[in-house]
Amino acid sequence: MGVKHGRDYSEILSELTEAVGRISDGYVFFEMEPEEWQGLPQESKLEVWEALAEDLFYALGNEPVIEVGSGVVIYDKETHRINILLGEEDLASVLLV
Repeated sequence: MGVKHGRDYSEILSELTEAVGRISDGYVFFEMEPEEWQGLPQESKLEVWEALAEDLFYALGNEPVIEVGSGVVIYDKETHRINILLGEEDLASVLLV
């Protein structure tokens, strides 16, 4: 189903891809070892982050809090945004409207 949004999906996906890419150990979400992740070319890493962002966009509609490595991705229905947190630090927010 995904989350409700009023902005263009491609813009949201682009921002969400960049945001989840800031989680330095996000590869753990894919059950990868650090060596495996480091061995991937940058283009492949970007493809992985985009696939993750797309999956998160749809999954957050059913599960509003998802852990990605040491980060947490949260869908805030009230403010119409997706927040990406690392501990108590707000890494990024993606507006949906």
